[in-house]
Amino acid sequence: MKFNAILATAAISATTVSAGLGGNGQSKMEEIMELKTKDWAEARSNGLFGGSKLYKKLAAHQPCRNGKAGRKGQESYSCKNIDMHGFLSHEDLGSTNKTGNDIWGWTSKTGREFGIVGQWDGVAFVEINTLTGSLDYIGRLDTSSTQIVAWRDIKVIGDHAYIGSEAQDHGVQIFNLNKLLEVKPWWNPLFYKPKVFSLETDMVHFTEVGATHNIVAHPETNMIYAVGGRSGANNRTSPCAGGLFMIDVSNPNKPVSPGCIPQDGYVHDAQCVIYKGPTVQYRHREICFAYNEDTLTVMDVTNKKSPIVVSRTPYVGNAYSHQGWLVDDTMKYLLLDDELDERDGVFPANDGRTTTYIFDISDLENPVNTGYYKSPAKSIDHNQYIIKGLTYQSNYASGLRVVDVSGVHRDPTGGNFEETGFFDCYPEDDESGGEVAFLGTWSNYPYFKSGYILLNSIERGVFSLKYTGRKAKYSP
Repeated sequence: MKFNAILATAAISATTVSAGLGGNGQSKMEEIMELKTKDWAEARSNGLFGGSKLYKKLAAHQPCRNGKAGRKGQESYSCKNIDMHGFLSHEDLGSTNKTGNDIWGWTSKTGREFGIVGQWDGVAFVEINTLTGSLDYIGRLDTSSTQIVAWRDIKVIGDHAYIGSEAQDHGVQIFNLNKLLEVKPWWNPLFYKPKVFSLETDMVHFTEVGATHNIVAHPETNMIYAVGGRSGANNRTSPCAGGLFMIDVSNPNKPVSPGCIPQDGYVHDAQCVIYKGPTVQYRHREICFAYNEDTLTVMDVTNKKSPIVVSRTPYVGNAYSHQGWLVDDTMKYLLLDDELDERDGVFPANDGRTTTYIFDISDLENPVNTGYYKSPAKSIDHNQYIIKGLTYQSNYASGLRVVDVSGVHRDPTGGNFEETGFFDCYPEDDESGGEVAFLGTWSNYPYFKSGYILLNSIERGVFSLKYTGRKAKYSP
């Protein structure tokens, strides 16, 4: 089913800030895409995208013992305090391209847990056995474009998945996840057939936005913010400037757009909340913390017709402000990951060790970069999510890294941050001491009640993991 929404406001009047330009006039985003494409092409020529022949299905618990989990060879993974419970290759998940990207999750009202696994040519759906952590392939939804590209992003509000892609004219796919329950009903868990869902009848297609780079979801307001994109209504040179393209999904079957927010130009990613932090005048307002290539940008988007930029904060070490997350519900601190500082050798990441930047956001109008945390491993950071004082970082070639950041209130410089676990899904660089490359893991989903974590690997497939380390030391 297609839904052609009428864009209520093409672009809210504002002065757009031009940011993220590389040295040759290209956008930094285009430069990063070229670097990634080069890394992936080389890895493909070396046979690393081997599918199920190279990376075999695993359904048995593989505990982390003596620093290793999994099978031997290319299926043996360095680890600490993280066990492996399941694995399916991208080929097992129906991808002809055998290449992964983003991942998100959904829990049904009956407590069943599902993963939505991003791939170059669509998304695959898996169910996690909440007793064993093993994975079952349920089906897939292919891309809505004839163009196959590397970038796809997924978020969930309620029972619906929202899927965007950098593919031309892809739009946003809206998929009712309850359909997964029909493929594998609770009374028939063994004898079922994975389903390829129809692009015409099994989803709603929001087409006004074209290509997108990321999908930002704010369940409290039923808003989807599609950000970035190389083509379509929200590309960098459009009136929307690649900013927050607003989609109201109060009725997922009839999404509507209140407009877009171009005030600070291209937004790579964001986290939006109903603010309850210490800056009193913004309490109970919808605030977005946006990662805008060269800044941390705070926006008040409560009034969709008149959003405002609260602050723009650059920082020492910036190469490409990529993504970040609030540390806890006090909304006093957030962590930011920069995607190019390690690759470009920018201080303090010039030694190649993953560097996470710490911001005191107690004053939304004047955030302060108070320090940074350096991982013991060499790698590029990509996506992180924080739960109860632990950040779950997908750091490309060094894999999933779990770091206790709960002490930030006691030491805002990050001096008491401590890595408490890891699972390295890219063993190819183990002997060299780590690789600063766009290989390994893209993202993870750590929010299941069962405690299982889904980790999506670019070359291999999806891992089901469980963290066995200690809890965070401090409470806010």
